[in-house]
Amino acid sequence: MSALNLVGMLPSQLEDLAVDLGASRYRGRQIATWLYRKGVVDLEAMTDLPRDFRAQLAERAGVALPDIERVTDSQDGSRKLVFQLADGARVSAVLMPDDDRLTLCLSTQVGCGYACAFCLTGTMGLERNLTAAEIVGQLMAASTLLETGTRVTHIVFMGMGEPLANYAALVQSLRVMTDAKLGLGYPPRRITVSTVGLVPGIERLGREELKVNLAISLHGASDEVRARLMPVNRSWNVDTLMAAVRKYPLAPRQRVFFEYVMLDGINDGPEEARRLARLLSGVRAKVNLIPFNDWEGSTFQRPPLARILAFQSILLDAGVTTTVRWSKGEDIGAACGQLKEPVVA
Repeated sequence: MSALNLVGMLPSQLEDLAVDLGASRYRGRQIATWLYRKGVVDLEAMTDLPRDFRAQLAERAGVALPDIERVTDSQDGSRKLVFQLADGARVSAVLMPDDDRLTLCLSTQVGCGYACAFCLTGTMGLERNLTAAEIVGQLMAASTLLETGTRVTHIVFMGMGEPLANYAALVQSLRVMTDAKLGLGYPPRRITVSTVGLVPGIERLGREELKVNLAISLHGASDEVRARLMPVNRSWNVDTLMAAVRKYPLAPRQRVFFEYVMLDGINDGPEEARRLARLLSGVRAKVNLIPFNDWEGSTFQRPPLARILAFQSILLDAGVTTTVRWSKGEDIGAACGQLKEPVVA
């Protein structure tokens, strides 16, 4: 394919490209409209662009989306999409319907280098970062599977990889997705970026004024528990992480999400719940308790339902908004912590 992929480019970059080709910035805005507002990926179908300009554009650039190698349907209506990238690497995304919502869980890296003990993706190690084209391309490719008139309504960066460890591509993707005029037009409040707790990345993201939601993979309210589960806690402990979270700018009525995988006998006791409630005191927070999703080779187990509900009750009694989030796609290996694809040989 051509060296330059138009997917994932900012509208302003498309304008610059048009100028480089001797045309007006208006032609770049037309490309953005075709690509992001209309979902057209064939340059020849961009019929209001002059023919000679299209020919010049085709010599310099192309439109390439990740190949959808496999789609697996879950009994709960979720769909796991496996994308094959240009170099043969594979990543997963998951479409999750819920009443009038259709959420897409996106990946930002091939594998992940943070080795959280309960997460299958972490056993892959990190192969490479995805480009902005590959991140935005997952959304655009997934959208081609939807019925006419149906649209992904919410985007969560909770797939394979650590989003804030691929910072530049993440932010470029977010800007394309949230550009209301020439981009994909998603309200920032419908996009959530999850992190294992990379404090410098949280601080940088807060300065971007993107106003997207922040989700923290916490999984333990003390350094003792969290460090056992998440090696990243040795670099940025719980107090350092919470200091960054408290400074993260929130819009009115916006909250920080805290993801908490429930692990039998490890982080599910009443004292841990009370410690978590104290930790979140004064924070506009919502806790998502995620019963552990099993995978082959794991030594962890899901707690009994009664213990999960008792944990939730302690948080609710302390005034912390808390839900139990039963993961979708568990039967197809698409649930939280289950994503893994073969490494390229």
